Amino acid sequence: QVQLVESGGGLVQPGGSLRLSCAASGIIFSMYTMGWYRQAPGKQRELVATVTSGGPINYADSVKGRFTISRDNAKNTVYLQTSSLKPEDTAVYYCNARHTSVGSWNYWGQGTQVTVSS
Repeated sequence: QVQLVESGGGLVQPGGSLRLSCAASGIIFSMYTMGWYRQAPGKQRELVATVTSGGPINYADSVKGRFTISRDNAKNTVYLQTSSLKPEDTAVYYCNARHTSVGSWNYWGQGTQVTVSS
């Protein structure tokens, strides 16, 4: 059974930072592209960042220079370090695991709320 468990969300003031974590189980972690997506109220889910094992990292233009994605294959965990947070970063952040060869092997976490407000 595949599980992706996010943690680290919360309420933060503008300009602040948070570190999100996603612990994966039930998959061969190194064979998956790991990603973070977010969905704000009334909006579609959008890509934040993705990282392959030993491969390229991809960021949405809106977070470049402020967010950093990383992964630890030994711990089956992917991280999203956020900084210089803005109110428009407020959303539910979802962890995603997508197999590098079998696209239908695509899994989501339950999400963690990030709220940026003074």
